[in-house]
Amino acid sequence: MCEQLPACPVELTITLIGNKWKVLILRDLMDGTRRFGELRCAIGAVSQKVLTANLREMEQEGLLSRKAYAEVPPRVEYTLTELGYSLMPVLDAMHAWGDNYKKEHPSRFKQAPGE
Repeated sequence: MCEQLPACPVELTITLIGNKWKVLILRDLMDGTRRFGELRCAIGAVSQKVLTANLREMEQEGLLSRKAYAEVPPRVEYTLTELGYSLMPVLDAMHAWGDNYKKEHPSRFKQAPGE
């Protein structure tokens, strides 16, 4: 039996993309298809196990597709589905909100060397 998803649209969205890693995976796949290693490098401090688990969940929810190639060494690519790309306005809004927060609270952020 499939897990019941929440009826509230906000709670549903949080359930599907509501952790740090899933949002970063979405961010990095918005530019197009990526291999597993590329995603891991782009995201940063995520373990292989955690990244794999999040990618599998997102595939099961229909947010991305996985394509494995029968090569040595194995090659696996991830691409957002149409449903995954439909989250772009959500990520754009998060980006805009984050930019505004940074502007209003500049003392909370590290300065780059030379600034």
